[in-house]
Amino acid sequence: MPAATVAGAPRPHRHNGTVDEAPDPIPVTRTVDCGTAKLLPDVDRPRAWLLTVDGAPQSYVDLDAPAHLEFEYVRRLAYVLDEAAAPGQSLDVLHLGGGALTLPRYLAATRPQSRQDVVEADRGLLALVTEQLPLPGDSGITVHPEDARTALEAAPEDSADVIVADVFGGSRVPAQLTSVEYARAAARVLRPDGCYAANLADSAPFTFLRGQLANFATVFEHLALIAEPSVLRGRRFGNAVLLASRAPLPVAALARRTAGDAFPARVEHGAALRRLIANAAPVRDAEAVASPVPPDGAFSVG
Repeated sequence: MPAATVAGAPRPHRHNGTVDEAPDPIPVTRTVDCGTAKLLPDVDRPRAWLLTVDGAPQSYVDLDAPAHLEFEYVRRLAYVLDEAAAPGQSLDVLHLGGGALTLPRYLAATRPQSRQDVVEADRGLLALVTEQLPLPGDSGITVHPEDARTALEAAPEDSADVIVADVFGGSRVPAQLTSVEYARAAARVLRPDGCYAANLADSAPFTFLRGQLANFATVFEHLALIAEPSVLRGRRFGNAVLLASRAPLPVAALARRTAGDAFPARVEHGAALRRLIANAAPVRDAEAVASPVPPDGAFSVG
């Protein structure tokens, strides 16, 4: 993941024909429920911030340009939102995991009439973000300090066009979000043509990722996986975006967009994905475990 540039010299600001020296934004550090959170300003973008928790990058937000997405995996999730409906058409989206609310801000800017519910279990983190990086009053975004699995199971049936899951306890996806029962709960909340999109992380031999694909294959007819070639070839640990839907996914459009990204990725689907799943079995709640621990330096601020 990309690192932020920490503030340095004051920036000049012009006022009544003269240039005043205004202090740079100051980094903010706070103890939250799941560790130590830091908001680090980016000197290259006046109102942009990197959020880290225990040193691991979680979100990057530019308050002046919410459509600017710094992290490559976030751009891949945004491509899914872009292709979920005709341009400008509103969406009902349930976000599991909030961070600094990067994707909700993006969708509010690109599809202004969308209704978005964001679930974040870390109340301290949610308080920090909403206090330091406030949402516009007309954003259509509602935040809920709740557990993601509990909130998903309580959500109305057929109420979401898209579910975006980007939930990490530290640097791992919690076990309660890795079972086939969880996949069934997501299917219940999605509309018939809705899409589930999750940010996951793994490396060869992909034991965790194969189990996640097997879970969703029991519920959804159409699956896809977006990741960089080096991750798919097992050369390094990295992010992979899992997609699942009862309706055909916009694979061709996503493949074009991800291939043209600054960090190109591939979209695996069909036979290639079935080969990856191979004989992996769905994982039930009783056997579910958190995603693997990333190797040292996999997700850190340089």
